Amino acid sequence: MMKCINFCIICILFISQISAAVTIKKGNIKIKRDQWGVPHIYAPTDEEVAYGLAWATSEDDFKSIQENYLAIRSQLAAVKGEDGAILDFITAFLGINDIVQERIDTAFSPKFRKVLEYYCQGINDFAERHPDQILRKGIFPATIKDMVAGYTLGMALMSNTQFSVIKMIEGNIDAEPMTTPKGSNAFAIRNTKTTNGKTFLAINSHQPLEGPFSWYEAHLHSDEGWNIMGGTFPGGATIFHGVNDSLGWAHTVSFADMNDIYKLKMNPNEDLSYQFDGKWLKLETKHIWLKVKWWIFKIPIRKTFYKSVYGPTIKSKDGNFYSLRFAAATDIEAAEQWYKMNKAKNFEEFHQALEMQHIKGLNTVYADAKNNIYYLDNAALPFRNPNYDWWGIVPGDTSATLWNNEKFMPLKDLIQVKNPDCGFVFNTNNTPLFCTGKNCELADGGFPSSRYYFRYNNNRSLRMFELLSSQDKFSFEDFKRIKYDQKYRTPFYTYGMANIEDIFNISPQKHPEIADVLKILKEWDRNSDIDSYGATIATLFSNMMMKDYVMKNGIPLEEVNHTEDEYVTYLNKTRDHLMKYFKTVKVPLGDFQKLVRGNKELPMSGMMDVIAAMWSKPYKNGMYQAEAGESYIMLVQWDKDGPTIETVSPYGASNHPESPHYNDQMDLYVNKKLKKMSLNYPTADIKFRKIKAEK
Repeated sequence: MMKCINFCIICILFISQISAAVTIKKGNIKIKRDQWGVPHIYAPTDEEVAYGLAWATSEDDFKSIQENYLAIRSQLAAVKGEDGAILDFITAFLGINDIVQERIDTAFSPKFRKVLEYYCQGINDFAERHPDQILRKGIFPATIKDMVAGYTLGMALMSNTQFSVIKMIEGNIDAEPMTTPKGSNAFAIRNTKTTNGKTFLAINSHQPLEGPFSWYEAHLHSDEGWNIMGGTFPGGATIFHGVNDSLGWAHTVSFADMNDIYKLKMNPNEDLSYQFDGKWLKLETKHIWLKVKWWIFKIPIRKTFYKSVYGPTIKSKDGNFYSLRFAAATDIEAAEQWYKMNKAKNFEEFHQALEMQHIKGLNTVYADAKNNIYYLDNAALPFRNPNYDWWGIVPGDTSATLWNNEKFMPLKDLIQVKNPDCGFVFNTNNTPLFCTGKNCELADGGFPSSRYYFRYNNNRSLRMFELLSSQDKFSFEDFKRIKYDQKYRTPFYTYGMANIEDIFNISPQKHPEIADVLKILKEWDRNSDIDSYGATIATLFSNMMMKDYVMKNGIPLEEVNHTEDEYVTYLNKTRDHLMKYFKTVKVPLGDFQKLVRGNKELPMSGMMDVIAAMWSKPYKNGMYQAEAGESYIMLVQWDKDGPTIETVSPYGASNHPESPHYNDQMDLYVNKKLKKMSLNYPTADIKFRKIKAEK
């Protein structure tokens, strides 16, 4: 379950729904797959392109689309068991479908509603023609209500709502704010800092390598000016981050304080009665039945939760009742904002799209053909009563703490910087106050929103700052070198083990049983390349210790200082594991950590919280398998002739084992190489596959 929870932090956008079939001239929609199987989709209108995107995505990964859709219906546990139950519950607990139902009829412009309808029809048509691929009976046809619910849940998760829910359930209510450095990298360098006079942008989200929350690459092109390439999730109707003719952007997750937990004052003499402004109110009781898959059975489990004036409410393991108020509770229009960002032709149009403020919790790093660079910490911050400590648990008995969940600080009050003199901007899920060069720092308190941001940095942010500040001019090869950097700074740091640097000071004389392990660590250069012995020990040690820590204490994780005895215990376990499976403690990281798909198994570099980060899980024969981190990568250069684009995916364009594109990008990926891509759509003399040919 931890895997599902952790990976739901970063972007979850689900699919489809349509209230009535639309009439589509399918012969207008053309899909050409390039040598890598990436779909280039052309049609006269935007809505027809959306249909083509739905069809192409379904061809490549219909399973992941359905898993996203099942979560919206709170039916994922019936297919995936316990791993799906947490998303099923969160969807019901947050009241996602109720939020959408209230606003769906008036939320979108007529044009964009057609885009959603055509996308949904593409999913439904594919399902009708491929019934053997449907995971669960009765889930089709899809409607735009389902699709919008997926975006709405995605916004809730991107604003870190799931961590508050878990704290409420576990009773770990006094845990420190969540500062887990899972997430993404994004950075841009202005042409004043580049040797070739071009502006550079790195789009480098850290996501699961496969499954519903992995990136899907596509190129969309209509005669109405939609021409963009980049990444979306299986079921997304637009590109979520990427590059068009004029501009591009990357997203990272913000860890600003966007949600609040309230402790209710319950009536000791009446069940489910709580105090509010001197009166006793009754909690509204809600139930959800989850059908959890176990072996060949589906076991029904009933979960009970409540609703107060603050929002969704639960009785915690500590016996108290807590309510949650979250920033994404009333906003369902993120999809249309992405659409407008896709079609923006300059910074002014892009900024107008940002001012819609429907995309909550995602930072944006931007660059364009006119040599603008820009960073925005795009948090959704309510107007709160200054007399309360909003970083802690808030009293749940007064309207003084009941902030308006439809009114947030305007974009101009959020932390942002455009074209700093230092020539670069970046974010790695760290504090937004640390986003550019040494002489261009943003003033702490210089923005009205400053008090709601974490002051947290991570190894990635400190290392990136170090590298971007290291020289006056950068070649594109320098830019790539920074993007693929896999070194830890001194002191070593990782969440949940704040004093992990202490392992380098453990005495081998005091602990001779791990003297050989300690010697390797002391000699380690802190790089996580495939030849590194120290990286193997550090990776295995961190994984084993963190797994046990989470099993014992739950999440969210805190910045914890551990004792020497605790570290020695897990260094012993690390040594035992290596000796059992490899007969030596000198194991290169590439022999221990693999990128695996089908019958292909390649050495994989990287560790948690290096710039080119990688998280791994147990695989076989003592090895670990890469599962999240470096995922879809796009590097862009701009000059007067437009963008030059290079990309790579971890595996390939298709999730079907029989496809030639199932794992054909793996060699590029592990060797830190990219493929050339273009926004120039193939000429008309090339024969396109038309969707109608699929009938």
